[in-house]
Formats: sequence, C-alpha cells, structure tokens
Amino acid sequence: MTDEATLPTTSASPTARRLWTRARGLTLALVLLLTGAVAIAVVRSDARHGELDPRSADPYGSRAVAELLADRGVSTRVVTTLDDARAATGPDTTLLVAVPDLLTEHQQTALRSATAGSGGRTVLVAPGGSSVERLAPGVTADPVLSFDSTLSPDCDLPAARRAGTADTGGIRYTSTHPRADVCYPSHRLATLLRLPETPAASGEATPGDTIVLGADDILRNNRLDEHGNASLALQLLGSRPHLVWYLPSLSDAPAPDEERGFFELLPSGWLWGTLQLLVAAVLAALWRARRFGPLVPEQLPVAIRASETTEGHARLYRKANARDRAATALRSATRTRLAPLVGVPVAQAHAPEALLPALSARLRGDGQSLHALLYGPPPGDDAALTALADHLDALEREVRRP
Repeated sequence: MTDEATLPTTSASPTARRLWTRARGLTLALVLLLTGAVAIAVVRSDARHGELDPRSADPYGSRAVAELLADRGVSTRVVTTLDDARAATGPDTTLLVAVPDLLTEHQQTALRSATAGSGGRTVLVAPGGSSVERLAPGVTADPVLSFDSTLSPDCDLPAARRAGTADTGGIRYTSTHPRADVCYPSHRLATLLRLPETPAASGEATPGDTIVLGADDILRNNRLDEHGNASLALQLLGSRPHLVWYLPSLSDAPAPDEERGFFELLPSGWLWGTLQLLVAAVLAALWRARRFGPLVPEQLPVAIRASETTEGHARLYRKANARDRAATALRSATRTRLAPLVGVPVAQAHAPEALLPALSARLRGDGQSLHALLYGPPPGDDAALTALADHLDALEREVRRP
C-alpha cells in the first residue's frame, strides 16, 4: 500500500454532500430554465402551426383568405418548390411568396427572372433588406420597423383607397421606381408598395406588377376581420383568376452548382443571439468576479488547524510534481527561523555571506555542507526531498539546543 493511500481524510477533501450543496442552486436554475424553454416551445408550436398556409385554419394560418377568394372564383394552389413556382407564372396568375427570406440568393435571382415580364402579379410578404433588393430591384428596406400596426392608405392605389385602414405596419420600404404606388406610410416610409411593369415589357393589356407587403397581418385568420384587412387582401390576391401560394420548404433544395457561404447556412437571427450570449457572459463574469481594491481581512467561519493547511499544500506540491518549489519553501522557512537564533537580521537571512559564517561559528561545522543544505540544488526525487526536510529539522534543533 502506498503512502498516498494511507493519508488521513481532512476537511480539504471534497465530499458528495459538499459538492451537492455548492451545485444545487445552479442545478435548480438550469432545470427551471429548461422546463420553461420546453413549455414555451410547446405553446408556440401549437400557436404557429401552419403559419401563412392557405390550408390551415389556425390563428396564424390563411385558410379564410383562400375560402373568400374561392367564393369569388379565384383558385388557390399551394407549391413548395421553386421549379413549381417558376412554372406557374403567367399573365392570369398571382404568385404569392410567403417567406421570401427563406430563399437563397440564387433562388431569389431565379424567381425574379421568371416573374419579370410575365404579365402576372407577384406579392412579396415582408421581404428583408437583401431579399427585396433582388426580388424587387429599386426597393430598399428600412432597418427600423414601424411601431404603428394600423395605418391609413394615403395613396391613389384603388385597392388601398377602397380598403381604408389596414394592418400593414411592419417593415418599411423606399423605392426609386418613377411610377410606384407608395401606400400606408409610417413616418413617410411605405409599408405597401406597388411596382408596375410597362405594357411594352409585358405585352399584355393589363401589365404585370409587384406588390411588396411590410407585414403578413392582412393574410392571417385571426386578423382578417379587423379594419380593412379582408378587403385589401382580396383585392391584392384576386386580380387574376389563379393564385399560386409559394411556401418555401426544406424539400426546395438549392441548385447543385450554388455555393453557399458559412453565414448563409446559419439560421436568421444568429447575430442577435450571439450578442445576447456575449452580454450574458459579461454579466456573469462581473457577477462572479472579485471586487477591485485592497484585500479586506475576514473572520474564518471555522478554525483550521495548521497541520491541515500544511498537508493541503504538500498534496498540491506532490500532485504538481513540484519538488523544487517544495524544497525552496522548506529552505526559506528554515533560514528565516535560524537567522535570529545566530544574531543575523531577518532581512539578511537569505544571504549566504551573512548567514553561513554565523551558523559555522555557532555549530563549529563545515561551511560547505551548510551551504549545500540551505542553498543547494533541488532534490531529484521524493526520497531526497524527505531527507532534505529531515536534515533541515535536525539542523534547527541543533541550533536551538542550549
């Protein structure tokens, strides 16, 4: 059996009870956090099921709009791939893109090429800054969202004037198109834009156009009966006999030759999430950091025996295999105690030229052996370290002897 196995248990040794006492607060907080996250996810998953889906009767679905359009002779077809959406474009079709930001840059460019000059209507629901610039050239999105949900038309677009106030507040847009209809402004920026095509480009009696919506409220089941939402939705989506409702999905894979960068593969909002984690980490570091300033002495809650402190230091030295530091500490402490006994000031206790002559005169011994003992090289193994401690102890006892 080794010496380490026979060491007595001291108060410095952690026990399962102490570990649980220290970690139970953090464990409880993590359990509560996970429980809350799961509960919120379950609640939100039920509420957001079928969002902007014309087949869904849930509050955030759009089945009510599809049924009202069907009563007016407008057929609604749901597509989930870019190829189907591009194939459905035409002068008698309205193409609604439910979530344009889910499309990649290559997909947005391909969709714009298919809709430009088709003679049909394209409705973009709340496209972000980079999406709207590719799907509706000449339009830019303002980074600040509208704080007003219900807005007045304040434009000459017949559909908007007949509908009146509607819940279009959300993303705000500006356009350089000379004949764009700028409607439902919020702080002089539009939340609904209509960008017409020229008759020569479309070749149709009724040229095509692009509608940019700043919010999806007028399409949702739970908001359709408020203000002029239903009227505005029916007029924007019912101008053609066919409505193609494009819901981008996971099966809508990008083109094989499309190269996507690392940041394009990350989900939207990753930057804000990372920033929040960084702020939380900084706050946690400030919470756990020591207070700046001088050290303040405090009363220990319990009395710790000197033997336990010494044993703890010894275990740390042994675990780190730091025989050199242990030997230095033993020799330094011995020199500090021997200096006053032989009449040498404590300030000169570590100077060989001051301490060794006084010790040699007191013990009438060999100065070289004393130098090797008090200032020699570190021991090479644990046995040599133990022998060094014994010799230092014997030297101190001999000096103290009357």
